[in-house]
Amino acid sequence: MPDKVRVRFAPSPTGPLHIGGVRTALYNYLFARKHQGSFVLRIEDTDQNRFVEGAEEYILEALQWCGIPFDEGPGKESGFGPYRQSERGHLYGKYAEILVESGKAYYAFDTAEQLQHYRGKMEAQGHTFIYNWQNREQLKNSLSLPESEVSDLINSGTPYVIRYKMPEDQKMELSDLIRGQIEIDTKILDDKVLFKSDGMPTYHLANIVDDHLMEITHVIRGEEWLPSLALHYQLYDAFGWEKPAFAHLPLILKPVGKGKLSKRDGEKLGFPVFPLSWEQSIGYREAGYYPEAVVNFLAMLGWNPGDDREILSLDELVELFSLERVHKAGARFDPDKTKWYNHHYLQQRTDIKLVNDLKKYSEPELSSFSDSYLEKVVGLLKERADFALDIWTQGRYFFSPPENYNEKAAKKHWKNDTADLMMELVGLLQKLDSFSASELESHLKSWIGQKEIGFGKIMAPLRLTLVGDLKGPGVFDIMELLGKQESIARINNAVERL
Repeated sequence: MPDKVRVRFAPSPTGPLHIGGVRTALYNYLFARKHQGSFVLRIEDTDQNRFVEGAEEYILEALQWCGIPFDEGPGKESGFGPYRQSERGHLYGKYAEILVESGKAYYAFDTAEQLQHYRGKMEAQGHTFIYNWQNREQLKNSLSLPESEVSDLINSGTPYVIRYKMPEDQKMELSDLIRGQIEIDTKILDDKVLFKSDGMPTYHLANIVDDHLMEITHVIRGEEWLPSLALHYQLYDAFGWEKPAFAHLPLILKPVGKGKLSKRDGEKLGFPVFPLSWEQSIGYREAGYYPEAVVNFLAMLGWNPGDDREILSLDELVELFSLERVHKAGARFDPDKTKWYNHHYLQQRTDIKLVNDLKKYSEPELSSFSDSYLEKVVGLLKERADFALDIWTQGRYFFSPPENYNEKAAKKHWKNDTADLMMELVGLLQKLDSFSASELESHLKSWIGQKEIGFGKIMAPLRLTLVGDLKGPGVFDIMELLGKQESIARINNAVERL
């Protein structure tokens, strides 16, 4: 382990941050904190054609909401900045030229039309076109053209790219902290473009140069970058730089277990795939999830602490995290499990905090109720809730009398003598001085016993009059909270309508 661990999260501002990206950021953060290192945020915005307005701000806000702050990055400058690649553009051309001068890279003048023609010609012969050792000296580049012609083309302003000259026949040994040793033959690799004709670097060059200059010690990134590892090894060797350690994280898979989780999966099955809302796609924050729940379930998607614990705080995750326990196989995303996590963290919140959460969804309707009343409602309903919004949707009867009564329940439990029994019950309730749940239970049980009727003959229709349905917490708790006047009014109302 280096003296000073430095990791980075390097998203591209081409749209909203997928939760797979959030998990990558989280693992980098946990690793940095575990080893008292630095977590760097670098915005890789060299692809101006795919740049999306507002995406960088989205990334910053998402990390802040999740509670995984970066130590260095945009707005947190240090000696390794700037942290946007677009502001580092002056650096990359120099390094591309160093590779050309050392014979590790070359100028290529092929136009898109020429390459398409060559590709079509190869495909017609049943071959796949790869720009590499097999054909590079038959194409239009500084390896096949005389030096004088190359100079003329450059001086005349002819567009060109700089390609890496991949060795023809080299067996490479690559090392990954999660996947172990990987062997690859350079014979099957292409000569990747490092520097584009618009004067901007590709991901490969900018990534390597920035990681080196920012002294990144561990590159922890998604599995989709594993095919690029051989080229990145080559570039480090070509520059004579020390390589960081690499770790490629497993994919987050669809709920069915096959294929990478996508925005379409969330839209189809009704769950978020982004931390915050973006355009028409709802985010975890807006769906009512707590950041602690999101961080907890993301941490467990592809990693485990070595035992059966599933509920872990951020501090506990830092203490327990290790790359050795990151899985190689993809992690299946389970929407129901995410709700299970949120349910747990909702139960940990104080009732007054849940009242404040509840007000975010229904402030106008709740404005006429005191916080003490709302706390009691929350206390009765939170055990059944996965989200604060559930307390509102499941407990509307605490804020207004039922407008309708469950037809099936009414048909089953509202008998010919029910109205008379309910009116007799109203007479009993009117005489009570105390309307506490315990007193109500004592008096009603005694009354039912004296009448020698079944308990359900009273309790089911009574619940129906108060709630409009056969659901909710204990009937006596509901009555205590509604109060004597409101409870009696609801029974009377039901008698008239049923």
